[in-house]
Order: sequence, then structure tokens, then C-alpha cells
Amino acid sequence: MSKPAVLVDNVSMMFNLNSEKIDNLKEYVIRLLRRKLHFTEFWALRDVSFVIEKGERMGILGFNGAGKSTLLKVIAGVMKPTQGRVEVDGVVAPLLELGAGFDMNYSGRENIFLYGATMGYSRSYIQQRYDGILAFSELQKFINAPVKNYSSGMRARLGFSIATAVEPEVLIVDEVLSVGDAKFRNKSEERIRQMFETGVTVLFVSHNTSQVRRLCTKAILLDKGQVIASGGADEVCDIYDKLVEKK
Repeated sequence: MSKPAVLVDNVSMMFNLNSEKIDNLKEYVIRLLRRKLHFTEFWALRDVSFVIEKGERMGILGFNGAGKSTLLKVIAGVMKPTQGRVEVDGVVAPLLELGAGFDMNYSGRENIFLYGATMGYSRSYIQQRYDGILAFSELQKFINAPVKNYSSGMRARLGFSIATAVEPEVLIVDEVLSVGDAKFRNKSEERIRQMFETGVTVLFVSHNTSQVRRLCTKAILLDKGQVIASGGADEVCDIYDKLVEKK
């Protein structure tokens, strides 16, 4: 049998939350050396397990604080889980926190190459795709201006255009289809659909169950870091919608 695209096996993620307010680094170091730092354990994920076969598209649902973004970061390799293991087979394109890697003092053009480099792509690779990135972002008039002068929506649009100009085998998407105005959101969703047609495997976080129903074949529902439902996209979306009605 072929390897699954993504294997998540009993993954847990714990953070240490400082229970006391410390105003400066000096005080922090002194308390650390005196062993007077007190932390509270916070488990963002608890024993999460699932398998995604190649070509499947999984939606990840849950209210704010359920652990969705943490899970995606663990799968993308941004974080190492406290317990459990994650195996990903293929080239990964994580669409997380679009524009977070930009240098605010550089122009949009310079940041296209910088952002591409942080994703592991060569300058020549990005150069070949530069015109397409610029056209999709619709930022031609502003591309030579410093990114610090961009709105957050403009930065996200540029980040989305760069991140989706690649040919990944596993696509990790965190709420990025809410980028920009309605016209650009529709265009973004169509770009994602085109990537689906290549057989890419997808993990897709969204609060929009209509998007999950349209774009995904299966789904899981997280609550306080644990999987409380899994199955077909429609089935899990129905459960989530009922929980929303009770809120």
C-alpha cells in the first residue's frame, strides 16, 4: 500500500503559560535562576489522530481556541509536538499567516523574492512566476511601494499570490479564503479549486461550513484540542452548525 499523504498519530501539544506578570528580561532571568518561575500547563492539542490519503481534502472545524491553527502548524513543521508523531509525504505549501514573513521596509517586488526564499524556492523559480504573482495580486500600481504602506488586506493578497504560485503535493490552508473583497475571495477560491484538480492533498481550516462542504471530502471537528467528530464533510458540518445554533 502507498503511504498516506498525512499521518497524525496521538499528537498532543502543550504550552507553558507564565502565571505571573514579569515586566523585563532581568527579572525573568533572576526568577529563572532562583527557580521561582511558575508556569501553568496549557494543552492546545490532546491525542489527535487521523490519516489523510493522497488526493483527499480534509476540513478542520472548531470554535476559536479549539486548536485548529496549532494543529496546522504542527503538520507544517513550524512546531514540534509535545507527544505523538506527524508524517507528511510530499512537498508542503502552508498558507498560514499570509504576509507574516514580509520585511515592512522592502517594496512589494522585493518581498515577492524574500517571501519565496523563506518558502524554500530559488530566485530563478520565483522570477519565472513573477508576472503571474503580480497579475493575480492586482497590486501592479503599488508593487514598488514599501509594504509598510500596504493595508493588511493588500499584504495578505500578495502573500496568497506568492504561496499559491507553486505546485505542492500537500496544501495547508488556514482561513486565507477570507482575504480581500468579494471579487478577490472568489478568485482565491477558484485558484484553490484549480490546485485541487492536480490531485493535491488539502487541509483546510474555515468557520464557513458552506466552503468546507464545497471544497472538502472529509472533515474533523475540534473542541478544546480534542477531536469530537470525524467523517464526511457534510456529516461533520451538520454537527458543527448545530453547535453554532446553541451558542
